[in-house]
Amino acid sequence: MADPDARPDAATRPHVATRLEGAAGPPRGWLPGLLFGLAWLAWFGVAQWSVVRFRVPILLVLTVCTALLAWWLGRRGTLRLPPWLAPAVLLVSAVLTLTVPLFTYLRGGWLTAALAVLTVGAVVTAGLLALPRPWAAPAAAGVAALAHTVLAAVAILGDRAPRIDVWVILQQFADATAHLDNVYTQVFTGSPGVKDHFTYLPWMGLLTAPGRWLAGDVRWMLLVWTLVLLAGLWALAGGRRGEPLRAAAVVALVVFAPGTLTQVDQAWTEPVLAALLVWWAVLMRRGHPWWAVLPLALACASKQHLVLLAPVLLLWRPFGWRRTVAAGALAGVLMLPWLLADLAAFVDDTVTTLLTFHPIRFANTWYLYFLNEHGVELPFAVTGLVMVTAVACATWAVWRRQPDVGEVLRWFALVLAVANLVNKQAFYNQFWLVAVLVAASLLVLPVLSGRGRPTAAASDG
Repeated sequence: MADPDARPDAATRPHVATRLEGAAGPPRGWLPGLLFGLAWLAWFGVAQWSVVRFRVPILLVLTVCTALLAWWLGRRGTLRLPPWLAPAVLLVSAVLTLTVPLFTYLRGGWLTAALAVLTVGAVVTAGLLALPRPWAAPAAAGVAALAHTVLAAVAILGDRAPRIDVWVILQQFADATAHLDNVYTQVFTGSPGVKDHFTYLPWMGLLTAPGRWLAGDVRWMLLVWTLVLLAGLWALAGGRRGEPLRAAAVVALVVFAPGTLTQVDQAWTEPVLAALLVWWAVLMRRGHPWWAVLPLALACASKQHLVLLAPVLLLWRPFGWRRTVAAGALAGVLMLPWLLADLAAFVDDTVTTLLTFHPIRFANTWYLYFLNEHGVELPFAVTGLVMVTAVACATWAVWRRQPDVGEVLRWFALVLAVANLVNKQAFYNQFWLVAVLVAASLLVLPVLSGRGRPTAAASDG
C-alpha cells in the first residue's frame, strides 16, 4: 500500500513521463545520447583493460567520464536514446570484449564458450532491439537474461575454484555460518589474499551463502542477484506498460558490458548492491518509500561504503531523514548478532583493516598514480577531503533541487565514482556499480511542470 504522506511526484508514474533533453525544454537531438554511448564504451573498455594492471590512460579515461557525469548533473539533462544507439553499443561492446586484454581463469573450450555466449548474445539482442515490433523489446531483454545465465554457468563450471580471496572468504563464510561460527574470528584457508579478516559486512555473506549451501558455489547466488537486478531495471521503466524498449536496451547494456566475464568469474559482489539499490528506486518510484527502507537497509548491512550515500538521502524529502534513520537502524539490527558476538573482531575486520590495508598497485586511482609514478602516498586528509567534498556537493544539490529518483541515482553514482578514484583500491567491480546506477537512472523519465521545468519532489511525510 502506498504511503499517503509521501505523495510521490509525477515522475513516479512512468506512463505519463515525457522525454526531454534538458530541464528547460524538449529533446534537442541525438548528440547527447551518442556522447553517453561513447562514454559507456570508453568506461567499460578501459575497465576491462584495468584487470590487473595500472595504466595512466585508464585512470584518465575514468576521470574524464566522471567529469562528464558531473557536467550532466550540473546541466540537469536527461537523455533521449536514438533507436540505433543501443544496438550499435552492443556490437562495439562485443568487439571490445574480444579485443581488449581480458582477465579470466577460464581456459581452452570454456573460454571459447564464454566469449561465444557474449558475442552471439550481443549480436542477437542488438538485432532484436533494432526490430520495430512490440514483442522485440521483451524478447531482447529475455535473450540478454538468458545469455547472462549461460555465461555464469560456463564461468562457474569452467573455473570451479577461482584464485581470488573474495570467492574463498564468501565460500568459507557460508560454511562457518552453517555451523554457527563467528566469521570475524575465522582464518580463511587457501586464500591467495586476505586470510584472517572478513572485510565485508555480514549480510553480504548471508545474501550470497545460499549459492554455497544449495549448489556448492556462492557464484550461483550472485547469478540470482544479477537476474534480480535485471528484473528491477525492467520494473523501473514500468515494464510493458512503461518504456519496454528503453528498459530492454539498458538491460542489454548491463549484461554485455565489456569485462562482464571477469565480473562473474571473480565472484565480485556488486550485483547484490546494484539489485538492492535499483529495487529501492523501484519502490520509491511506485510510491512505497517505507518499503524502500528494506532493500536500502540490506545494502547498508552488506557493504560499508554505502554510508557515503546517507547524507544525500537525509535531505531528499521523498525519502527523508525519518526513513534514512530507519534504514540505518534496521541495518544495525540486522548486524547485531555479530556485534554482540565479538565487537572488537567485527570492528577490526570491517573498519580498521580497510583503513590500514596496503595499497594494491594495479588499482587505477589517483592514490595509486601518486604512489606508482611519484612514490608519494597521499594522506587520508587529502583523499578524505575529496570524498567529503563530493558528498557535500551531492547533498547540497539534492537538497536545493529535490529531483526525481533518476537524478538521485546519478548523484549516488558520482559520489561512488569520486570515492573510487581517490581510494587505495578500486577495481572493475566498483566502477561497474557506478555505471549500472547511471544506466538505471536512464529509466526514470521526468515530467515537465507547466513552466517547462521538472516537477519538484514531494515533501517527506
